[in-house]
This record gives sequence, structure tokens and C-alpha cells, in this order.
Amino acid sequence: MRLLRRFLVLSHRYLGIALSLLFVMWFASGIVMIYAGGMPQLSPQLRLERLPTLDFARVQLSPAEVMQKSGMAGEAARVSLSSVMDRPAYRLQGSRLETVFADTGEVLQEISLEQARAVASRFVNLPEDKVRFVRTVDEPDQWMLQQERELPAHKFRVDDADGTEIYVSPYFAEVVQFTTRKQRALAWAGTIPHWLYFTSLRTHQPLWYKVVVWSSGLGCVLAAMGLILAFTQFRRTRPFKLSASIPYAGWMRWHYILGALFGVFALTWVFSGLLSMEPFAWTNATGLEVPGDVFSGGPPQLEQFEVNNAASWRQLANGRSIKEVQFVRIQDEHYYAVRLVDAAESARERLHQPYNVAGRRAADELLVDARTLQVRHEPFSVDSLLARLQAALPDEHIVEHTLLSDYDAYYYSRARRSPLPVLRVKFGDEAQTWFYVDPQKSELLAVVHRLNRVERWLYNGLHSLDFSFWYDKRPLWDISVIALCLGGLATSCIGLFLGFKRLRRDLSRLGGGER
Repeated sequence: MRLLRRFLVLSHRYLGIALSLLFVMWFASGIVMIYAGGMPQLSPQLRLERLPTLDFARVQLSPAEVMQKSGMAGEAARVSLSSVMDRPAYRLQGSRLETVFADTGEVLQEISLEQARAVASRFVNLPEDKVRFVRTVDEPDQWMLQQERELPAHKFRVDDADGTEIYVSPYFAEVVQFTTRKQRALAWAGTIPHWLYFTSLRTHQPLWYKVVVWSSGLGCVLAAMGLILAFTQFRRTRPFKLSASIPYAGWMRWHYILGALFGVFALTWVFSGLLSMEPFAWTNATGLEVPGDVFSGGPPQLEQFEVNNAASWRQLANGRSIKEVQFVRIQDEHYYAVRLVDAAESARERLHQPYNVAGRRAADELLVDARTLQVRHEPFSVDSLLARLQAALPDEHIVEHTLLSDYDAYYYSRARRSPLPVLRVKFGDEAQTWFYVDPQKSELLAVVHRLNRVERWLYNGLHSLDFSFWYDKRPLWDISVIALCLGGLATSCIGLFLGFKRLRRDLSRLGGGER
């Protein structure tokens, strides 16, 4: 028993020397991430607001005509119309992405550096002489790690008070990344150290994966040994006296006390962080799967769409700015999915938003009947959604279906941006698969099976403590989590100090012995 205790003490000490700096970094950056979120990115709302208003009077070609000119007939799974370089253009997305201008049928080619500068200038609504070219990014830099597919991109720095940086794709003629000095500073204080998202490491994905998994796994061992030592080192005195039961003094005494108080949370946090990497691939098991066109009925038939009636589109906009139109098929009927924003809001174009927030408000999105140009307001019926699911899975039994007016534990959005109401359909298959369907657009939103639900509690539950009885009672949740992080941070800082103090002493002894 004494040898085992000695082994635990030495293992905890020297493993702590190796990992305590990581724990300090994780706890400190975790506090920042509560409010700063993830890596900076161009939000869909900001992208939409920056798009010029669609000028339907300049549209000369229908979607079907453009598809024939593009050479992508039968390939494009998604077709949309928006403004590219101040001209109406179709985006055709299938095995590749192609842009065809709606006024001439010309296919977009790689744009020049000066044209890219003009795109960036329009995006920030500043003169071109305020937009300075930095370099062409061919390999992911710190702010394009999550947008690697958008490369290459031209990077520009804007001469403004916010230190704005913009990345423009020369092949798509659009902004693909946008950051400010504040966003970048918050990322360096939060997400980058917390996720170990350092460019030199993250660009080597297999190495990054191994570093995160092994450091988290060893962190679990370190925290578990600390908790074991909190019991084994505790002295049971008679008569009982707490101060005499703790066999340490000075900073070591505080490390022991704080470790005993916050060690459980340190263990659950590092364990759930490990699970986020899915090291054992146990959640990769699949539940029921349905075809991608289960609710659409197939790809859109583009000959059903005409967009050259400018007067009808102005009437539909009703004073708002139409920014993008997607041509969709829903339950075998054809619709325009129209995205628009308030014209006054778009004109003001407030450039900077809170860090990594998807937008001040959701843009309006309308479903417009392709035959009548009438807006569809009513949702698709629950019976029609259930019938399509059941037809796609004829051998499976629907156990329960519920139209939810609020989020449940497995379909939710902390910023409340995910669509509501939502239809939840539970099947009786072996994996206990649940489908979440948006009745407003007849669209599959999420599929979760039993192991996904287990992972939700082991990862999100333990890592974010987002239990409804707690998380929904803010700012109580904020105060509690920050206090727990500060406790873990104090424990780790003291451990770091003591560990390096001990290491320096050991090295000094070793050096003295060699002399």
C-alpha cells in the first residue's frame, strides 16, 4: 500500500509538471470561450447583408437556359440566384461549383487581383484605396483553417479602426472570410489555445488529432490520480480536526484543498473534451438513413422557374431587398426560397457584429410558389411529412411523433436560431433513431440515434454543463461555471508553480551530483 501511494505521488507530480501548463491554458481559455465562441468566421447573416440587392431587370436567362449553357445539365443539385460583382448570377452546385452570369450567360473565370480588391471594397463599403492587398493564401493560415476548401484566396487588410481583414476567392468572386482585430484577439485568448488550433499543428491533422487525444487522455489520468490522492493522503485524526487531517503546508496545502474541491470538475471536463475527438469511434454507428430527396421528391425541374418578371419581384419584396433566390422542389411542388432583408437595415449596413454571432436577427425567408408567385404561409402537414418518412422506411415502425413548439434535450440552439416548431419522429429500430423535421420547409433538420444521445450528455452535458435545470437559469449558470473554472485554474497554477519549483530543485541536485 505504501509503495502504491508512493507511485501515485510521484506519477501525479511528474505528470503534473508535464501537463499543468495545458490545464492552466484550458481553464483560462475556457472562460473566454463562454462568451467568445469558436473561431472567427463570416456569418451567413453578414454575408447576406453585404450582398447587393438583386436587379431582376437585368436577368435575361432562365435557370434552365443557364444550366444548358454551363455544361452542368443534370449535375447541379442546388441552383441559386444572387449578385456577383454587381451582376445577377446563378450559382450551380453539384460535383463542382460554377457561376454563370444571368445577363449574358458568361461563365465566371478567375478574377484579377484588382477585381478581388473591388469585391472587398464593396463588402466593407469603403474606397478601394482603403483596402490593401496582403498576399495570396494558398495554404491555410490561422484564420482559414476551417475554410480550407475556399482556398486559394486573396487576403486584404482594411484601413479602418477595427483592423478588418478580408479573404476573397478569385474563383467565386466573393468574400469567404472576414475578421476584425477584436475577433482575432479573442480567438487567441480563447479558441486557439483551448482547441490547440495553432496553424503549424492544426494543418497536420493526424498529428493534431493525436496530440489532442493523448494530452486529454493523460489529463484524465492526472486528474484521477489527484482525486485518489485526495483520499489516500487525508489523515483521519482522533479527535477529528480538519486542519490536522491535511498533511501539507504552504502552497502545497492549497493545491491539495483546491484539488479536492475542484478535481471532479477537472476530470469531467478533460474527459468530455477527449470524447469530442471521438477517439474510439463508438458514436460513428449509424441509425436509420433516408434518401436525400425524401421530402423533396427529386431534384428541381428548372424549366418550372422564370425570374425575368421584375415587376412581380418588386411587388413581392414590398420595400425589402431581395438578396438571394434558391430554386427548390418540396413535396413534388416547385418553390422559390427567397432571402431578403429590410431595405433600411441593409442600407445602414452596420459592419461589425458581436464576435462570432450569426447575425443580429435572422433574415426573412419566404417560400414562393413557382407557378403563382404567391407566398406560402402555412406549414406542410404533419401527415404528409410522416407519410414520406414511412414510405422511405417501409419496414420500420413509427413509435411516436410530436410537434414540438420548443427545443428538447437533443434538438436545440443556445441562440434560439434553429427552426421551431419542429416535428420529432421516433422509430422503433434497434438504434432508436429520432428524426427532426421542419414542417415550414418540409426539410430534414437532424437525425439522432441512441449513441448520439449518450454522447450528447457525455460531451455537451459534462463539458458545457448545459443541463436545462441549470443552463436556462442564467446568469446563475455563468457565475457557477466561471467559479468552477477559476477553481480549476487556481489549482493548476499552484500545481504548475510547485511542479517547476520541484523540477528545478531536482535538476540542481542532478547537476550537483555530476560535479
